[in-house]
Amino acid sequence: YGGMGLDFSYTIALAEELGNTRCGGIPMAIGVQTNMATPALTRFGSHELKKQFLVPTIAGDFVACLGISEAGAGSDVANIKTTAVRKGDEYVINGGKMWTTSGTQADWMCLLANTSEGPPHQNKSLICLPMNLPGIHVARKIDKLGMRSSDTAQIFFEDVRVPCTNLIGEEGKGFTYQMLQFQEERLWAVASVLTPLETVIQETIEYTGQREVFGQPVLHNQTVHFRLAELATEVELLRSLLHRAVALYVEGNDVTKFASMAKLKAGRLIREVTDSCLQFWGGMGFTNEVLVSRFYRDFRLLSIGGGTDETMLSIICKYMEILPRK
Repeated sequence: YGGMGLDFSYTIALAEELGNTRCGGIPMAIGVQTNMATPALTRFGSHELKKQFLVPTIAGDFVACLGISEAGAGSDVANIKTTAVRKGDEYVINGGKMWTTSGTQADWMCLLANTSEGPPHQNKSLICLPMNLPGIHVARKIDKLGMRSSDTAQIFFEDVRVPCTNLIGEEGKGFTYQMLQFQEERLWAVASVLTPLETVIQETIEYTGQREVFGQPVLHNQTVHFRLAELATEVELLRSLLHRAVALYVEGNDVTKFASMAKLKAGRLIREVTDSCLQFWGGMGFTNEVLVSRFYRDFRLLSIGGGTDETMLSIICKYMEILPRK
C-alpha cells in the first residue's frame, strides 16, 4: 500500500529525529498521520478500504484525523456518545468530536462511534469517514495554548451517511482496536520529546554559561549545574524505558504497561525540564523569543492528550494488579 515495510522501531527513530523541528505541533500532526489514525486500518481494514484511504494517506495526498474525544469524553473513551446507526447498507452518524488534530483540513477521519446499545467496551466501531460528506460541520478551529502550528477542530455530525463497507474490521471491536492504536500513539509521543528534552537542556547550559548574575555565570552556581545534570540523567532513563518497550512491541508483546509508564514519565519530565530550564533563563525565558518558552507551552499537552497522566496511572495499577482490570 505504499509503505516501506519496516518494523515499528523505524517509526520511533523518525519520531526522535522530528524532534529537531524545534516545535511540538509538526511532529504531532505527522504522528497523527502515521501512528494515530492509521494503525487500525492497516491491521484490520479490508483491501478495498486500504486502497481507498491508506494508500493516499501514506503517499501524502490525504490528510487523516482521529475522531475519538468528545466534549464530555476525553480520556474516558468508553463514555463517547456519537452514534452510527445501521440503516440498510449505510451507517447514519450523529454526534460530534472535540480536540481533533488536523480536523480543519482532514480528508478522512478514523471515527470511533457507538454502533449498538451493548456494553460500552463492546458496542463501538471504527469507521473510515470521508470529511466531505453532507452533514459534517467543522464548527471551529480551536485557539490553543501551544502546538499552534497544528490545527485542532470541533466537529459535528448531523445524519451523515457512510457505506457500511467503511467499517474497519469487525463491528463492536472498535474499543479494542482503539486501545491498540493508543499504544503506538503513546510510544510516538514519548519518542517525539526526547530530542526536545536534550535540546532545551543543552541550550540552557549555553545560555547560563554566558549570562552573568552577581559577578559570575549563572551556570557556575552548583544548584544550577547539578540540576541540569539530574535532568539529563532522567532523559536517559526515559530513553531506556522507551527503547525497551519498543523492542518488546516489535517482538509482538503487549506493551500496554510499559507504554503507559513511558507516557506518564515523558509528560511529567517534559514539564519538569521546561519549567526548571525556563527559570534559569530568567526574564528572557518568559518571552516568546526563545525556544524554552515554546517547549513550555507546546509540550504541556503531553500529560493530557492521548490519555492523561491519571489515566496512565490507572492503567499501570491494573497491570500491576493493584486494581481489577475491566
